[in-house]
Amino acid sequence: MSDNDYDPGPQVAYAGTINLGTPDLERSLWFFRDVLGMEVVAQTGGVAYLRGYQELVHHSLVLTQQDEARVNSYGFRVKRKQDVELFHKQFEQEGVQSLEIGAGQVLGRGEAVRFLVPGSEHPFELYYDIERPQAEESLRSKLPSNSSRRRGMGVRRLDHINLQTSAGTVNQAENWLRGSLGFRRREFAMLPQAPDIVLASWLSVTPQVHDLAIGVSADDEPGRFHHVAFNVENFHDVLRAADEIRDLDIAYGHGPGKHGIGQAMYLYVHDPGSGHRIELYSGGYHIFDPDWEALEWKLPELEFGQTWYGDVLDVGPGGAFLSTSPSAPLAE
Repeated sequence: MSDNDYDPGPQVAYAGTINLGTPDLERSLWFFRDVLGMEVVAQTGGVAYLRGYQELVHHSLVLTQQDEARVNSYGFRVKRKQDVELFHKQFEQEGVQSLEIGAGQVLGRGEAVRFLVPGSEHPFELYYDIERPQAEESLRSKLPSNSSRRRGMGVRRLDHINLQTSAGTVNQAENWLRGSLGFRRREFAMLPQAPDIVLASWLSVTPQVHDLAIGVSADDEPGRFHHVAFNVENFHDVLRAADEIRDLDIAYGHGPGKHGIGQAMYLYVHDPGSGHRIELYSGGYHIFDPDWEALEWKLPELEFGQTWYGDVLDVGPGGAFLSTSPSAPLAE
């Protein structure tokens, strides 16, 4: 068989989008557009589509006006157009219920398949086609790799998503993400009081340490959202954001500090329109070794994994990171 005949099957390319429900769309828009500097690509009715200044695709963030602050979907782009249908067929064979979403149902995006992650019940959507609109002329950069000029606190792109579920379902969900979607475990920790149960696992399909993390929720419930991280260029940008946010009516989370896991600098704040936890994230190392073996963190060193320096992160019972928002069901 020649190399041209080899088909690796459907694959996930990267974490591409997140749809955050917000009770106060205008306040959320102020935060993401004016404070963080994201570009509003389109707004129709109670839905706004935004992207960072180095994202050439239509959007990475969707803000939806709704009564409850919950996450409506987590979107992952696949590597080929046919992978959307191939994953749909795979899910049917696995007995995972999924829904087809037609092209254009999400503005700027092609057809997708929606499903709940077995065990964790997080609503994922896989897609390939997405438009690449130019920014309006007043926002355009002279750099062709930038979709717009750098503004505000300089959010470049969506970096990763952090999810949580119950202790009874975390192993099922983490194993399914690895086995069915092809995520690779990069770093992990097990529950100290139950060493056969995953406390948290950092997973990726790119050279990043994590495009997606999943762990145990403090309330021991499935379908929980911990945070979405947006990438900024350097450590100084995180420090500047921490300094400026103190002068604004924005709930301050934790940081600035540096994670031992992934080795990136972080700052956690909360979207004032919805309360969703947002991480500003910079740095970190990349993995290029094809034979990488996942790194396990154990006590007492695990505290250095959470925070190498800076604010110590709040954790719940059994070391579970505190939860925030719920996720939407399959059909919404």
